[in-house]
Order: sequence, then structure tokens, then C-alpha cells
Amino acid sequence: MQQSAGGEFKKLKKVDRQSESSEDEEFDGVVQADFAFFDPKPDDFHGVKTLLQSYLDDKQWDLSGFVDLILEQTTVGTVVKLEDDEDNGVFSIITALNLGRYKDHKCFTELKEFLLNICPEKDKTGNLRSLLGDKAQDVGLLVSQRVVNLPPQLLPHLYDALFDEISWATEDEPTEELRNSFRFKFYIVVSKIYKLKNANPRSSNTDKDETFIYVKPEEEILHKLSTWSFLFPLQTQQVATHELKNYQLTGIVMAVKAEDISSFRQQLRTLINES
Repeated sequence: MQQSAGGEFKKLKKVDRQSESSEDEEFDGVVQADFAFFDPKPDDFHGVKTLLQSYLDDKQWDLSGFVDLILEQTTVGTVVKLEDDEDNGVFSIITALNLGRYKDHKCFTELKEFLLNICPEKDKTGNLRSLLGDKAQDVGLLVSQRVVNLPPQLLPHLYDALFDEISWATEDEPTEELRNSFRFKFYIVVSKIYKLKNANPRSSNTDKDETFIYVKPEEEILHKLSTWSFLFPLQTQQVATHELKNYQLTGIVMAVKAEDISSFRQQLRTLINES
């Protein structure tokens, strides 16, 4: 599948401000779609809001305000669209938002309240409260949502673009306060996975690898790298396919150290190349 210069598209734009994708790459096989990476902009509002509709399960919260913050942060974050697509459809959004920088915004107050309410384990609540509170300035909320059928070959390019931009932002942002706001020490990920019904995590009968099915392949890596994580029940359930009849769609929150991101990037490339 043609990737419109893959992850290079956005990196080119960052380095020499050209927005043309390279024309001279040869691709084999059937060209089904020409994906390109773009900086977020206000036109993407409806597409991004649709992708994030169930980000906090069925909670009524300031999702519009959340999307506005994502789109205002143009130096870090990527939307994937079809090149030359007049419909402006958004196929993926990826970004990282500093929890301390946005702590006074209504959407972040509600997000924090939601996360503290769903945390079922007392020992994890303390960790979570710390990352959402006194350490919030060092924490990035890693947001990555996409359509189900986005080609997995794009994933390493998408995450590389994000983490490269975060690194550049610590040097290129106009004020010291902004530069510091991208010096993340932790990332928090809020997502969904399928969990085997009635699985006892302490039982040796159940193969650990069969306990979970990951909706997004990269989240298996993030889960293994996480310093802590917890599951929470979802109010909204999707109709399960036959293959997933023994599994329940479940919410997951993970905390990953920024120092483990280089390992994540490496493992993701390996995973996609082998699949």
C-alpha cells in the first residue's frame, strides 16, 4: 500500500518546510490509498472528534475543548489523511499533551476526575494521583486514535514522528516554559483491550498471552513496558465477533516512563516488520 513517502512526509516539512511528498519513490503492488501526515489544524475538528468519541467511555465531558487543545498544538502531533482528499477525512490522530500545562482547562479537570474514579486499586490510586497532581508538569497524555483499517506499516512512522517532534520541541519552542513542557518523564495512556472473561490472573492454566487481545498492536509493547497499569469496566460495549465471544472489551490505563520510549520504538519497528 502506498504510504505517500510514509513518515518522511512530515519530517520533510519540518526540516525544509516543503509540503510536497516525494514523487520518486517506487511501490510494488496495488495502490489502494495515498496516506499523508499533516500538522493538526482547525479544519480537522469534526474528524478528530469522531475518532475520540468514546475516549472516556460513555462519560459526558468537554470533548470539544479537548479536541481544540489537540488542534492548537501544531508543533507536536500528527493527523493522517488521504493526500488531495477534498472530504478532509481524518484516519488517525496522535499527540501528547502536558497534564500540568492544561490542568486548569475544563476537559482536563474532568479527565482527571474520571481517571481517579475508575481506578480500582488503592496502591495504584496513589501513583495516579501523583502523576495527575504534583508531577503533572512532567507527564504527557499520549493520545493515539485511528480507524481500524489504517495500514499497520504506518505505525512506526507515526510514533517516530511524534517522539521526534517532542524532542525538537524541547529545543525549538519559543519560551523556556514551553520547551520544558515537552520534557516528559512519564506518559499516561488511556485505551481499550479485550480481556478473557473469567480469567484468573494468578492461575497457571491460562497462558498469559491469551488473557488479553490488543486492539492496537503497539499497546501490547506499552503494556509490557509500563511501570503500572490497571483495568476498568466499560459501560459501552461493542458487538463482539465470533472470535472474541469469550472476551470482554475493557478499559486500560498505563503509565510508561519516557526513558523506555526508545525501546518501545525499536520493538514496534520489529513487530511491524515481522508481521
